[in-house]
Amino acid sequence: MNMSEHKAKQQWTPELLDFHQELKDKNMGPLWASVFSASQPQPRAVPYLWKKQLILDMLDKAKELLQVGVGSIDRRAVYLVNPGMKNLEPHGWGGATQTLYAAVQALNPGEVAPPHRHMTSALRFIMEGQGASGVVNGVKYHFEPGDYVITPEWCWHDHINEGTEPVLWMDCLDIPFTSALTSSFFEMYPEEKQPLEFPDDYGTKRYAGGMVRPISDRKPNPAPLGRYTWDLTKQALDGQSELKPDSFDGFAVEYINPSTGKDANGRVGARMQKLPTQYKGKAHRHVHSSVYHVHKGRGYSVINGVRFDWEAGDFFVVPAWTWHEHVNTSESEEAFLFSTNDLPIMEVFGFEREEAYPENDGYQKIESVFEPEYSEDAIALD
Repeated sequence: MNMSEHKAKQQWTPELLDFHQELKDKNMGPLWASVFSASQPQPRAVPYLWKKQLILDMLDKAKELLQVGVGSIDRRAVYLVNPGMKNLEPHGWGGATQTLYAAVQALNPGEVAPPHRHMTSALRFIMEGQGASGVVNGVKYHFEPGDYVITPEWCWHDHINEGTEPVLWMDCLDIPFTSALTSSFFEMYPEEKQPLEFPDDYGTKRYAGGMVRPISDRKPNPAPLGRYTWDLTKQALDGQSELKPDSFDGFAVEYINPSTGKDANGRVGARMQKLPTQYKGKAHRHVHSSVYHVHKGRGYSVINGVRFDWEAGDFFVVPAWTWHEHVNTSESEEAFLFSTNDLPIMEVFGFEREEAYPENDGYQKIESVFEPEYSEDAIALD
């Protein structure tokens, strides 16, 4: 019997219950009646999936109602609120997990998202569109679909769309974590644009050779490489293809800071994984939570016995300490999953733990199928 079960079996007398209430009224509490020693993590976030079309429809409405750079609107983004986190939103911010905020941002042609900086770690995964760019600490990076762009804490950053079509990207920040610690700082840049101090795509050009670094980066730098191109990421994954895929994640790489060897974006980790055709991964769980964006392909994930069907553009969440496995259902197309995680935080505090599913040769039994929320337009098309 664990501590929680023991406390649940306690028979409290009316007098003791009255005393519990008295403590509560005086802003105190009884340790003996608190469920404080859970035998394993009990995440507030729940497994969930958001369809691409629903997100795009909501962004289209936002485009009609809001113009970036007008009034106090410096970003146009729709964030993803986990149903398990709805009643815990700090200051109106949503949480995809207990530590991670995720959103989809749209920047129309000609719009400028002005520069600012904050103590939260921020990153972007470019989903669709050509012609946008961003400046990170004086370096301008041009955005292409599939690129991973970082904005470590307290780095100046802004965005502009100089093309002819809208550009969409995924945002991920550790806002729930920094808000819980009341450690958030924010500052707008004093000018409309920050000055360019280096040639365009400076970091990308310096690291064109892959995993060799300029000797000046032997000393740690928060953002020596601000943009990780899709071409090089895919090349790294394809290089593994003749090897045996990992039982849990297929072929996977993580984005790192070449000057430190640690995660590229400080407290928020990021990975890209390739699931070969008809790949069927085994289930495992870990303390860190993850937010997934389906970059290419289609398939499903089984999360705590529930099947979540996904396709390109969808988002889904795997909370902390939750069984999950990934499957590529296609016979001809590889699937690519981009994901962010709070693993760097868990490792710093020594919380991280991983466990393989012990039953049924490592595969979960599918007990139900998740029914996602669809937009009216998507239902009409069906």
